[in-house]
Amino acid sequence: MFGSLRERNYRYYASGQVVSLTGTWMQRAAQDWLVLTLSGGSPAALGVAVALQFTPTLLLTLWAGVFADRFDKRRILIATQVALGLCGFALGALDLSGFAQLWHVYVLCFVLGCFAAIDAPVRQSFVVEMVGPAQLTNAVALNSMTFNLARIVGPAIAGVSITAVGTGWVFVANGLSSVAVVTGLLMMDPARLHRANGNSAERGRLLAGLRYVRKRPDLVVILALVFCVSTFGMNFESTLAVMARNEFGHNASGYGLLITSLAVGTLSGAALAARRSGKRGGTRVRVMLIGAGVFGALEVLAGMMPTYEFFALALVPVGVAVMTFTTSANSNVQLSVEPTMRGRVMGLYMLLFMGGKPLGGLASGWLAEAFGPRWPILLGGALSLAAAIAGAAVLARRRSGVAEGEQVRLT
Repeated sequence: MFGSLRERNYRYYASGQVVSLTGTWMQRAAQDWLVLTLSGGSPAALGVAVALQFTPTLLLTLWAGVFADRFDKRRILIATQVALGLCGFALGALDLSGFAQLWHVYVLCFVLGCFAAIDAPVRQSFVVEMVGPAQLTNAVALNSMTFNLARIVGPAIAGVSITAVGTGWVFVANGLSSVAVVTGLLMMDPARLHRANGNSAERGRLLAGLRYVRKRPDLVVILALVFCVSTFGMNFESTLAVMARNEFGHNASGYGLLITSLAVGTLSGAALAARRSGKRGGTRVRVMLIGAGVFGALEVLAGMMPTYEFFALALVPVGVAVMTFTTSANSNVQLSVEPTMRGRVMGLYMLLFMGGKPLGGLASGWLAEAFGPRWPILLGGALSLAAAIAGAAVLARRRSGVAEGEQVRLT
């Protein structure tokens, strides 16, 4: 089931990620709670924090894809992971000293977002170098499982830790966790990496990558769908904390349980994706479209749940659907592009996947403030479902046009 772990370099990477991602999710839960505490429970303030953290994606992610195609990805990742760890230490020091103010958190959200924007496309395109094309889908699924296992464990630990010792020590723990992934990267054997060959000057051209995507209508549709679902549907950073605190009256532990419920579903979805990793490309496209549509419908249903317990249970199938969509979309993009273009295409993928978060975060905060915490979830699910239906219609029409063209040429 996990053939990608046979690769020595990937084993080092995956081991470090387990620890580092657990720390990352601990910090995310603590950061959301700190913002709500400092702002007096304002959903709009939380939306601003989310927007600031993801705004750098708009500015840096495409260029990070260029760097990924031109320079040593492993060395870039070592630098970004060290910087991300230092951000955790800085926020922890401010919080523990009692000097933390809301604007401090905003500034560090932006700085952390800058390094994360560089890290994301490099990390995504580095996976195929560690495992090779044959094991890429399996590795993407395993990465998702690791990510979501951390999403279960991290917030659960954070919820207990915030209550016991406060948010400051959670930030420090995240800073320490970055040591694990940096160690794994340093222990790799560069000679065993599956690096792409090609002209380095051409690989470094940003416009060449954008032109390449423009000539691929199938990629354009997938990337547009990714943008719509991630921007409007996947705003869990700014919706779950507000639902826990403002709608259901729960504390940090209750918020952590909601994240854990979602993560149980996403972990299950990632396991299913790993089992499907040998399927053909056409099957992956159908799985992606179905996953997006089912996710939208289930999110609307979750937003209608009357009690905290029912809402938490409803998040489990939501997690399965969203992971089905994201894993299949990531694999479709990476496996359908030329190796020398992969960094730039994944830079665009991550720009669209993460770059809409500022818009989504601000919109979610405003909707929750004006109409209530449920509305961002209800509207986000409805828009995701509509985007999936539109994407399926466009791809079906394109396939029909291609088939008609081939038939005309034969006659």
